[in-house]
Amino acid sequence: MGVSISMNVNGKTVSAELDPRTLLVQLLRERLRLTGTHVGCDTGQCGACTVHVNGRAVKSCIVLAAQMQGANVTTIEGIGGANGELHPMQAAFRDHHGLQCGFCTPGMVMNAIELAKKHADPTEEQIRAGLDGNLCRCTGYHNIVKAVLAGAAAMKR
Repeated sequence: MGVSISMNVNGKTVSAELDPRTLLVQLLRERLRLTGTHVGCDTGQCGACTVHVNGRAVKSCIVLAAQMQGANVTTIEGIGGANGELHPMQAAFRDHHGLQCGFCTPGMVMNAIELAKKHADPTEEQIRAGLDGNLCRCTGYHNIVKAVLAGAAAMKR
């Protein structure tokens, strides 16, 4: 028995008939082909699957797609400008070498955007605490912190 849902994903209305057990990350990646949202752990521990739901950072591997009825969902593909320009936080990650392999980067960026909206001038301590649920296996987080500081400053402009 399926469930019908309708939501807004990256500014477009999406309707689907789904198995009620379908996770949001599965809907995004497998049905909508928005593969920037990564699956790292399937348990909500690594943060690679972070998206925004109604403006809040959410780990999409632990949320049922059926719970998104009427929601506004934004993925990493939906944060840039209409002409392909990077979001200020994406540009900061690029400019400050806040990534290596890039697997964790979409989730880091999505979480960092919410963090910067909460704390216009975040401290290193606030950034490290705010990104606590996002794991990177390649870096020592030093450049990620620098990138978030620069991204937050750029978002204020």
